[in-house]
Amino acid sequence: MAKSQLPDALLVDKYIAGDENALAILINRHQSKIYGYIYSKVSDRDVTEDIFQETFFKVIHTLKTKKYYNEEGKFLSWVLRIASNLIIDKFRNDKKMPLNRDTDELLIFSRITDNSPNIEKSLIKEQIEIDLKNIIEELPHDQKEVIMMRYFLDMSFKEIADFTGVSVNTSLGRMRYAITNLRKVIEKNKIYLPS
Repeated sequence: MAKSQLPDALLVDKYIAGDENALAILINRHQSKIYGYIYSKVSDRDVTEDIFQETFFKVIHTLKTKKYYNEEGKFLSWVLRIASNLIIDKFRNDKKMPLNRDTDELLIFSRITDNSPNIEKSLIKEQIEIDLKNIIEELPHDQKEVIMMRYFLDMSFKEIADFTGVSVNTSLGRMRYAITNLRKVIEKNKIYLPS
């Protein structure tokens, strides 16, 4: 069997054993799906290119150092999870997070829709975004993850379930807990969200 026809798991083993060409085959095999996934979330070619490259730096580092990689025939899912985490980090580290997604699932986010050029309103909106970002950071990891993937990356619950390795029902449950916790913090701290 030609090396290009080997399953992902064998190519990973060959790469770990020192065969650099095995990784090139894996990248070539999956690059369009990985690149397409990243681009579908960030809609910017330069950012997509940066995240794509960083994803493979992490893949190489993890495989070379044999850190927490457990191949179960799911190389692509594993790489997409790395890409997904890098996308989340990118949104988290950007000064302004895109909080203008309209959705029935979380009224907190859909209220931030003021398009007025008024400076005062713009400052208020910016402060609300900062407050929400800080509240989200305080959520337990699994709830924060589902909020980030759903609202900032626009992932479906099926995609979230696939990337986090849990069932769709578990993802939905985590979202419900996250929304409940967000509402409690907002009410407790009397955070004002304009309609």
